[in-house]
Amino acid sequence: MPSSNLKEIRSICGLGNPEPQYAFTRHNIGFAVIDALAQAYNVRYWKDEAGAQVAEVTIANKPILLVKPQSYMNTSGGPLSKVVRAHGIAPAEILVIHDEVDLPAGQNRIKFGGGLNAHNGLRSISNKLGTKDFARMRMGIGRPPGKMDVATYVLRELKGSAREDYIFNAQSGANLCQQCISYGIQTLL
Repeated sequence: MPSSNLKEIRSICGLGNPEPQYAFTRHNIGFAVIDALAQAYNVRYWKDEAGAQVAEVTIANKPILLVKPQSYMNTSGGPLSKVVRAHGIAPAEILVIHDEVDLPAGQNRIKFGGGLNAHNGLRSISNKLGTKDFARMRMGIGRPPGKMDVATYVLRELKGSAREDYIFNAQSGANLCQQCISYGIQTLL
């Protein structure tokens, strides 16, 4: 972990796709976590800024900017980079929440920097920020069953108990975000 670059988190960005048909898909778990945080902190207003929806909350007496880029996930780095630059937030002060097929469903992990795991959303963010040195919350969604391709798996609408598990995992992610802010991200790495 490049601890010399690690700072306090000032912005939490969830990755997802903006259209309603993607709301309950594994790929949108980042948005779901942000929405769970917004609900916990009674966000009533989202501001459209630089191609993203943003809201300010206070967690553990610290101002935190919630960000949901409104471009497709593969181009989410553009809106995020514009928003954080406008607010004077450094890359090392950003926590990005994304789906992770390399973790079993329901397992969530924090990491700082490192590889992009072929995740196009992370690649876009890294390219636009000019660095890989930002924090990530990897939300485990598991691998597709059988011979199903990854794109179909992550974009399929969840129903029934799978949707309930998704909502529960989003809440778990929101709780983990609060711990990152309250206790410092380095305690969770």
